[in-house]
Amino acid sequence: MCGRFALSTSAGELLVEFGLSGAYQAAPPAPSLVEGRFNVAPGQPVVAARVAEAARELTALRWGLIPAWAGDPTIGNRLINARAETVAEKPAFRKAFEQRRCLVPMTAFYEWRRGGERGGEPWAFFRADGGLLAVAGLWERWVGLDGTELETCALLTTTPNELVARVHDRMPVIVTRADHERWLDPDARGGALAGLLVPYPADRMRARRVSPRVGNVAHDDPGLLDPLPVEPELELG
Repeated sequence: MCGRFALSTSAGELLVEFGLSGAYQAAPPAPSLVEGRFNVAPGQPVVAARVAEAARELTALRWGLIPAWAGDPTIGNRLINARAETVAEKPAFRKAFEQRRCLVPMTAFYEWRRGGERGGEPWAFFRADGGLLAVAGLWERWVGLDGTELETCALLTTTPNELVARVHDRMPVIVTRADHERWLDPDARGGALAGLLVPYPADRMRARRVSPRVGNVAHDDPGLLDPLPVEPELELG
């Protein structure tokens, strides 16, 4: 499960991360979508890199995938994540998995460990080198009977690595920069994709317990990522 994350960077850094600097023709993403977001939740717009009309681009998608065939757009409230083990088979996801994949950048993602305080203990997970996490996603375009058009996305999850497993039984599928091209390639199929749907190496991540305030979407400030003094960061070994 991945139900909350943080993104605080710059449009310029995203252009570099996804190989768009120098070749990006459209306007960069609005600063409000990439700067100072510490509690991104389902239903909100997220920035994503994708290939559209044979060109790579950054765009805004609403988190919560609405399949093109859906009669009721509220189905997106339940389709925020897709399991890597079944994504190629599930009717809600299989077409997007074949043809419409994207990457959603994050500074960190949150997972909750059961027990302790009411609702569990929230932990934030980062890349050990401080770089951006690029999470595998799927996107769809839905058109309502009244002509309303929505572009939405879901994030892929997989079994956890050794670090995340101490908190939760799922983690986002994180795609390394070397594999961005392969994941976004609309012609990639089968084994070319299956090899990417694996846990990110635990020794390239770090984690810390953070404030339970992150459980309330009304809270969105840098303090959400501050470590709680009562417990150290998780360590391997």
